[in-house]
Amino acid sequence: MGKKSVGILIGVAAVAAVLGGTGYYFRDDIRQMIPIFDDGSSEDKVYVEKVSRIMNQYAGVSNRYNGVVETQDSYEVNVDSSRTISEIKVEVGDEVEEGQTLVTYDTSDLTMKIEQAKLELEGIQNEIDNYNKQIDTLTKEMEKVDESERYDYTTQIQNIQNSIAQKQFDMESKKLEISKEQKQVSSSSVVSKVAGVVKEINEKGVDSNGNSAPFMTILQTGEYRIKGSIDEQNVWMLSEGQEVVIRSRVDGTKTWSGTIGKIDTESPQQGNDNGYYSTSSAGDTQSASKYPFYVDLDSVDGLILGQHVYIELDQGQEEVKEGLWLYGSYIVQDEDTPYVWAANEKNRLEKRYIELGEYDADMDEYEIVSGLAEDDYIAWPMAGLYEGVTTVTDEAEVDYSSPLYNQPADENLYDTEGVYDTELLYDVLDSVYDTELPDEMYDSMDAGEGTEAEVAE
Repeated sequence: MGKKSVGILIGVAAVAAVLGGTGYYFRDDIRQMIPIFDDGSSEDKVYVEKVSRIMNQYAGVSNRYNGVVETQDSYEVNVDSSRTISEIKVEVGDEVEEGQTLVTYDTSDLTMKIEQAKLELEGIQNEIDNYNKQIDTLTKEMEKVDESERYDYTTQIQNIQNSIAQKQFDMESKKLEISKEQKQVSSSSVVSKVAGVVKEINEKGVDSNGNSAPFMTILQTGEYRIKGSIDEQNVWMLSEGQEVVIRSRVDGTKTWSGTIGKIDTESPQQGNDNGYYSTSSAGDTQSASKYPFYVDLDSVDGLILGQHVYIELDQGQEEVKEGLWLYGSYIVQDEDTPYVWAANEKNRLEKRYIELGEYDADMDEYEIVSGLAEDDYIAWPMAGLYEGVTTVTDEAEVDYSSPLYNQPADENLYDTEGVYDTELLYDVLDSVYDTELPDEMYDSMDAGEGTEAEVAE
C-alpha cells in the first residue's frame, strides 16, 4: 500500500471523528460531499446561468401583452346588402389610395331591369297616344250631334282624360325607376375615401368572434398608435396614463415608449386571438372577454403599420445602470453577510459571499460591489442546496427525480446550517491529501504488521 492511500485512510478516520463530534448524520448522502466516498454516481445536479445572461432577461414578462401598430383613425366601408357583390378588388394588408376601387357590384340584373322598364315605358306612351286619338274622334263626333246627345260624349272624353292622367303618372314613376337603376349601374363600384391599409374584410358582416362588423376597415395613413387587448380578469392592472414599453417581436432590443391613452371597456371582444390567456388549475386555456386598449406613442420612428409588437408595463427595465446589478431573488440574506450560490472553477456549487451597494426597490435589484462578476455562473437559491453539488449549464442534464428535488416535506436533507458544518468538513478534507505518516508506519504496513482498519484506528 502506498503512502498516499494510507494518508487518505487516516484522513477519512479524522473526518469521521470530526463528524461524530459535530453531530453529522452519517448516511449515503455524504457521498455527495466527500470526494473519496463518491463513486461518481451522484444524481444531484444544479442548473446555473451566467450572471450577464440573467440580467439581460427582461423583467415583467407576466405583464406583457400582444399589440399591433395601427393609425389613430380608421375608415369603415359598408356595402349595399340588397346588391350582389361581383368582385372584391383588394386584400387584407393592401395599401390603397383615395378614390381606388375596393368592391364592384354585379349589374347584370340591373341592366335587364332597365331594358324591361324602357319597354314598359314605351307601352305606356302608346296607350296615351291611343287615348288621345279616342278623344279626337269623340270630339269630332260630338260636334255633329244635337245638344241633348253631347253629354254622353263629354262623359266619355272625361273618363279617357282621367286614364291619360293615370298613365302619365305611371310613366313618370317608370322614368324615376329607370333613372335610379341607371345610377346604380353607374355606381357599380365602391371606392376608398381615404388613403391607408386594408385592416380587415368581413364578407358576412361579422368578425371572427361573431360580432357585427363593417364589411371592410381601412387604417388611415397618419399618426400611429398601438392597439392591445386584456382579459376581463386582469383589466384592473391597467390604467389610463400608465407608462408602457413597446418591444419589437423580431428584435427585442428595439423599443418605443408610450402611455395608455384609452381602455375601451364598452367594447368587449371574445376569443383568445391577439390577447391575454388565463389558465385553469387543470392547465386548460380558458377564453374570456377581452377589452381593447390603446397606447399613444412618444415616437413612431421605425414602426410599420400593421406590425405586431409586445406591450410591457414600464417597470424601469429599459434604464441602464452602471456597474453590476442582480435581482434580489438570487441573493440569500444571511444576517449581515449576503451570498449567492455560485459555481466554482471545479463546477461545484459554493456559497459566494458578496458585498451589496444600492437597492432599486422598483426593480428589486441590488448593486453588487464585490464578490461576483458578470462571467460567473449562479443558481436559483432553492431550498436544500448544499455546497459541493455538481453544477451544469445545460438544464437538460438536471435529473429532477434525484434526491435534491424530492425531499420530504418535513425534512431538509441538505440543511447545511443545522445538520453539519460544511466549512469544518472541507477544512478537514483539505488536509486529507496532505497527510504524511512516519516511514516506520508505512514499513510496518508493507510487512503485514497491521491491517488497514488497525492503521485507521
